[in-house]
Amino acid sequence: MRYYIWTVGCQMNVADSERIGRALQDRGLSEAPSAEQADVIVLNTCSVRQAAEDKAYGKVGSLRPLKLARPDLILAFGGCMVAEDTLPMLRRRLPYVDVFFPPSEPQALLDLVDQRMSERDPTIDTPSSDGCLAPTVTAASGAIVSPHRPFPVARWLPVMTGCNRRCTYCIVPFRRGREVSRPIPELVAEARRLVAEGAREVTLLGQIVDRYGRDLRPERRDLADLLEALSEIDGLVRIRFLTSHPRDFTDRILDAVARLPKVCEHINIPVQAGDDAILKAMWRGYTVDVYRRIVARIRERIPSCSIATDIIVGFPGETEEQFQRTLDLIEEIRFDVVHVAMYSPRPGTLAGDQMPDDVPRAVKKERLHRVEALQERISLEINQALIGTEQEILVEDEEHGKWKGRTRTNKLVFFSDPRNWLGKLAVVRIDRASPWSLQGTVVGGEEPGPARPRWQPLPVLNLARV
Repeated sequence: MRYYIWTVGCQMNVADSERIGRALQDRGLSEAPSAEQADVIVLNTCSVRQAAEDKAYGKVGSLRPLKLARPDLILAFGGCMVAEDTLPMLRRRLPYVDVFFPPSEPQALLDLVDQRMSERDPTIDTPSSDGCLAPTVTAASGAIVSPHRPFPVARWLPVMTGCNRRCTYCIVPFRRGREVSRPIPELVAEARRLVAEGAREVTLLGQIVDRYGRDLRPERRDLADLLEALSEIDGLVRIRFLTSHPRDFTDRILDAVARLPKVCEHINIPVQAGDDAILKAMWRGYTVDVYRRIVARIRERIPSCSIATDIIVGFPGETEEQFQRTLDLIEEIRFDVVHVAMYSPRPGTLAGDQMPDDVPRAVKKERLHRVEALQERISLEINQALIGTEQEILVEDEEHGKWKGRTRTNKLVFFSDPRNWLGKLAVVRIDRASPWSLQGTVVGGEEPGPARPRWQPLPVLNLARV
């Protein structure tokens, strides 16, 4: 049997899809290059914005003829669009879907796959758990061996699910529930498995990752404790984490980033808006001045740290003057990266139910483009300052004949070299810069592997993202 996974949404959804793919591989399935060639099709959905839901409905609708032609095909619909309150509607609207599952909980899908495999061959011994963490084949060295394809060099590691905050625009707490942290020993064990599979970097994921451990009893641990524990893993060279929140980003976490050599100097800390009245309407719990002080503290403690942020334009009631304050804040702080989105009302949220969506779509788009244009200029200026410097790059992939990797500050770098740099740390002299990436020449680093044919495609997960 073969599977195909289609994913839309955030990094947590991508991580969920990777874990589902691993569970299916543990059951002996292999990955299909397209939905048409698969026996199991999994759609992992997002409900943060209406555009993501529309994309999911469009995708599942396009698969309806395939399902009708092949009734034995397993068609699964999961992720953030699936919740207790939405499930009856989804079943009525999508009667041809075989199984629905909520975010990070694919057991219903895996049970159905086990059932179908047993019907095909009663002698098959399927995993007794969800299969996400169980190894398949262990070599004599103790390394985990995948019978299907290599895993990526940089991996996602979800450390908690859910969110206890209630930003007025956000549907996530209603889809992923309250915060639940995974114990440190469990996360260390999974990180060791990822390293055994070839990972050299992990990114810790949480809706608000700074809140990790607050629910753990009897001994409360925090993100700094987790970073410390993961730093002890041999073979793991880089650790990242996201996403942070200004209310929860503590000095203890900042000190861990500054002190632990494996933790990268990059922090994603959303501001969402540059106007206090809008922040108050969003229930963000801080002012613009508080955010400024947090950024100043980061830059004082870690001068080389890059900072990314999220911006929402067109929130209910946002005036041109209030939007201009957001532009002014971007100009003042000079973020390395700004992720910008137009406000999308979500039924069930306070803003979606009680605040009129009174900023016209055309105005939202115009404001979005103004943020993009401003940040493009700032990113170019920041990146051009790196020309002539030497940067350590963890090489993650090959694209169009060039090696691709990231700096410790999360900047994308490309370079050409005939040797095999996959998974290696390369020292690259930066020769050119654009707002989105850097180009350079390799001048040192770890010993690369022997040359291999150029343009050889690297195997990757079959994921579609927005």
